[in-house]
Amino acid sequence: MQGTPSPPDKAVAAEEVLRTLRALGSPRNVEGMARFGISVRGTLGVSMPVLRGLAKEHRHDHSLAQKLWDSGIHEARIMASLVDNPALVTSSQMDLWVRDVDSWDICDQCCANLFALTSFAWAKALRWSRYRRTYTKRAGFALMACLAQTKYKAADSAFAPFFACIEAEADDDRPMVKKAVNWALRQIGKRNTTLYKRALSLAVRLSKSSVPSSRWIGSDAVRELSGKTANAMVERHERILRRSAR
Repeated sequence: MQGTPSPPDKAVAAEEVLRTLRALGSPRNVEGMARFGISVRGTLGVSMPVLRGLAKEHRHDHSLAQKLWDSGIHEARIMASLVDNPALVTSSQMDLWVRDVDSWDICDQCCANLFALTSFAWAKALRWSRYRRTYTKRAGFALMACLAQTKYKAADSAFAPFFACIEAEADDDRPMVKKAVNWALRQIGKRNTTLYKRALSLAVRLSKSSVPSSRWIGSDAVRELSGKTANAMVERHERILRRSAR
């Protein structure tokens, strides 16, 4: 009688995934990614649909996620955010990972795929938004945007502290930062009528600022929040909230 098969060696599994990623790489894709401001350091040129397909085979594998992240390979780090188990992610892991981030796409993917699903997300959003390092600061505001998009049952009061951060950091003129600040403001404003009014009021105030980055953030947010798409988004979120409350 044959014995029960032993679980696969995680180190071997990581090497197999990395070999697959290298085989799927495309120098042409790397060139295209560079045109969108994506870092080419350690980048293979594997598309997001392909990464998501591979990740489905390794869901909630915390050990594999850490090994993929430690590889330093661009796509492996994005895949790590897709396969990790949010329940096992620690506060220190989040700080260590965000310190390694060197590209806006890894930053945003980590926030959307993993960080926003952890119990530390709200605190990290506030803390990271005050950091000086570009991608750590971007991660703070990207988290705010992701929380606004996905946490349907969160109370309006949970988002209240974010407005002060947005206003305080709107004077940062680094593109990777100011775009994330703008993103956070717009997404919070699309949650419901109450937050919409508060976000639009802040956007109008920023649009009149003498500081160029603040003025851009405010003006762009006013333009989107005043459009039909934003109004439709607010109505959609409110319908979801009403269904969730039943």
